[in-house]
Amino acid sequence: MANNDLILGQSHSLALGQNQTLVLGHNHNLGLTQNHDLDLGTGHDHHLGLGQAHDHDLGLGHTHDHELDLGHNHDQEGDVGHGYRHDNNLTTDQKPDHDDHGLALSENNELVVSESQELDDNLELAVVDNQEMGIDPARDLQQSRVLVSLPPVLQVRNSNPSYELAVGQEFPDVKSCRRALRDTAIALRFEMQTIKSDKTRFTAKCASEGCPWRVHAAKLPGVPTFTIRTIHETHTCGGLYHLGHQQASVQWVAHSVEQRLRENPNYKPKEILEEIHRVHGITLSYKQAWRGKERIMAAMRGTFEEGYRLLPRYCEQIKRTNPGSIASVYGNPTDSCFQRLFISFQASIYGFLNACRPLLGLDRTFLKSKYNGTLLLATGFDGDGALFPLAFGVIDEESDDNWMWFLSELHTLLEINTENMPRLTILSDRQKGIVDGVEANFPTAFHGFCMRHLSESFQKEFNNTMLVNLLWEAAHALTVIEFEAKILEIEEISQDAAYWIRRIPPRLWATAYFEGTRFGHLTANIVESLNSWLLEASGLPIIQMMECIRRQLMTWFNERRETSMQWTSILVPSAERCVAEAIECARTYQVLRANEAEFEVISQEGTNIVDIRNRCCLCRGWQLYGLPCAHAVAALLSCRQNVNRFTESCFTVATYRKAYSQTIHPIPDKSLWKELPEGDPNANKSLEAIINPPKSLKPPGRPRKKRVRAEDRGRTKRVVHCSRCNQTGHFRTTCAAPI
Repeated sequence: MANNDLILGQSHSLALGQNQTLVLGHNHNLGLTQNHDLDLGTGHDHHLGLGQAHDHDLGLGHTHDHELDLGHNHDQEGDVGHGYRHDNNLTTDQKPDHDDHGLALSENNELVVSESQELDDNLELAVVDNQEMGIDPARDLQQSRVLVSLPPVLQVRNSNPSYELAVGQEFPDVKSCRRALRDTAIALRFEMQTIKSDKTRFTAKCASEGCPWRVHAAKLPGVPTFTIRTIHETHTCGGLYHLGHQQASVQWVAHSVEQRLRENPNYKPKEILEEIHRVHGITLSYKQAWRGKERIMAAMRGTFEEGYRLLPRYCEQIKRTNPGSIASVYGNPTDSCFQRLFISFQASIYGFLNACRPLLGLDRTFLKSKYNGTLLLATGFDGDGALFPLAFGVIDEESDDNWMWFLSELHTLLEINTENMPRLTILSDRQKGIVDGVEANFPTAFHGFCMRHLSESFQKEFNNTMLVNLLWEAAHALTVIEFEAKILEIEEISQDAAYWIRRIPPRLWATAYFEGTRFGHLTANIVESLNSWLLEASGLPIIQMMECIRRQLMTWFNERRETSMQWTSILVPSAERCVAEAIECARTYQVLRANEAEFEVISQEGTNIVDIRNRCCLCRGWQLYGLPCAHAVAALLSCRQNVNRFTESCFTVATYRKAYSQTIHPIPDKSLWKELPEGDPNANKSLEAIINPPKSLKPPGRPRKKRVRAEDRGRTKRVVHCSRCNQTGHFRTTCAAPI
């Protein structure tokens, strides 16, 4: 038949031993169901696997309408049995041993099909345990009968002097006795069945039926020591007929890899499986390895539930070891379930208020731990442009109320630490909860869009790289004229894109219209910048997560403080480079002086007016970035002024050192937290508070990798149109409408 079907009858079988591998060359598959013999058609002189003289598939010629048919009642069935080891393969031999190009067994007990034979690509081979394969050919193959029978896998018992047991052998306690016997069973390839096990005795035997091996251990009087009293005979069993082991429990896995996990907590379950197979020769499931790792990690870092329970003590330790820091935790009044946590270290508060730019970025990332939750971040920027984390909040769920609470805590933090709180510029994705919180707590702040959020939404809507690049160029444009020119370029490509952009007020995102000072920072970019270590930390218990954050901050403060001590310039490196580039450009400019403060600077791009008294230039670069632009530098050099004196103070090395002058101190181990601070009655009251885990567990399945933008929620999606059927809802490439 043309499509070379493979038909299986009812009373035929194909059997391979447990865990046998069956491989066909040339990426062909052969499909058999349960209890079927393999029977060739009766009309032609075909072998299974025809020679080069025949242009046929598996017993099927392209020019013959034959089926490979397994009938219900066949007279011939071969019973040639062959023993297989557990890793035998069904493979293609390129040099067949016989002339008829048939199906044969090689010296390695492998089922061999000659190279010249072709197998239909649509044929599949499904091997089922405890089945047999019989071949009953037609007239010319009635004498050729093959039966392949594979015994189960055998783990042969071996001898290991390190694990030999002896009468009188002692163990510190019953647990050590059980552990030693378990390790012996695994090492010597036999399974053990416990008969009796209590505080005074332990009796076990070999699990193989008929094997007389038996061991009995008992407790010595007056001490917890256990000793082996009797060992009956030796093993008569051959070993295990599978690749696993009954004694290889989750606890055994945890004990086996404990040292490795303590050295490398990132040790993966897959690597655990590979090591156990390499060292012990047994195969376990991925779940066993994962559970074993989780058990050790829970012992090392504590459970998720314990983390919430110890939060009040942890907050007290932060305030005790880092005076001036803010750390508070809140639970639900009705059931004491965790709701909110706010932490800000005194070193961060001091550095932000005294040395950083008055610019804050707000962002969040979802926790990847056992319980649902969201980590909120408020981050500033130091003089060299690096992130300067100020405050962290953990909430049970993201909501408008929780954002209002976080910004209220942030306002209190800044208000109590300075009499004249700076007028902030805040960047975020401007979702409703953040907008309301900023207006309520920072009414004088300039609140703008983080361009990363805006560009991602724009990219998702129009999926055009050229349009996205023009959007960024419009955002960076310093003047209104430059901004409008970029919008016109977008409009020439897509009027819909231009309309989408114009719906968002430019004063919220475009540099040319933005009223605040962003110092060139159009994005908060917090989570992406911290993603390398924050992603790992977000999957830990809550105290471990906050400790990971604290240690990272402590390391940053120390490293940046030591690095800045080696700087010999007046400005930080990034500002030094910008000024050097401006000086290089200014060499070609012509400067005309109007009075002691006002200058006219002529360049190839045009003419700009510079006022060095008010530190402004018509190009707006000086005002927006805080560093003299090339026009300002040309004016300053013409009157022999020191350019460095006309930069914002946050760009100086002295101010940078002040940002990291304070230290974030370590926190003692949780085993020492039971000591109560003396003379602090409020501490005792807070330590008595009980915080339970949130009610909402993390849902099953792989977590979402890409966050849903706030501005995407509830917005009507763009309607797509099919150019083939003239309908909406799909594209031409996916159109299935009949034309």
